[in-house]
Amino acid sequence: MAVKKKFPYRAAFVGCNGGCRVTADSGCEYGCTGCGACVQACPFGAISINEIGVAQVKEETCIACGKCTRVCPKQLIRIHDCANYIVVACSNQEKGAAARKVCEVSCIGCGICEKTCTAGAIKVKDHCAVIDESICLSCGMCAVKCPRHAILDLRGIYTKRY
Repeated sequence: MAVKKKFPYRAAFVGCNGGCRVTADSGCEYGCTGCGACVQACPFGAISINEIGVAQVKEETCIACGKCTRVCPKQLIRIHDCANYIVVACSNQEKGAAARKVCEVSCIGCGICEKTCTAGAIKVKDHCAVIDESICLSCGMCAVKCPRHAILDLRGIYTKRY
């Protein structure tokens, strides 16, 4: 059954790229454990657990109903504007050195993205970059400059998609 999406198009996004390869008892306390609660909650089959054990959303199937956001035990899933392809794929709130120890691609809050963003759309909060989608230009400069590759271009133009 085809579902008509409302404009502006929105979809769920998982704020973890799986660089920590977290399991239920080790790794990043902010990472996706692949518990599958979101997969079961999604009435459209738009979420699956990828090969590295992290929930991944098929944007073209997701209608942004928000059911997955409510069941995620770590609140890693959020609804984002599909017109904005630039996302922070990390939710780690540890300081730089601690974040580096648990994840190979965690945001360390270095602020390079914040300095690079000409629109002022990125702020580092709790040692992690946050993008204000309402003012982001999707230029991708933050993704290109991110030394840890925690900022992604979902189109795969500026960065490879996880």
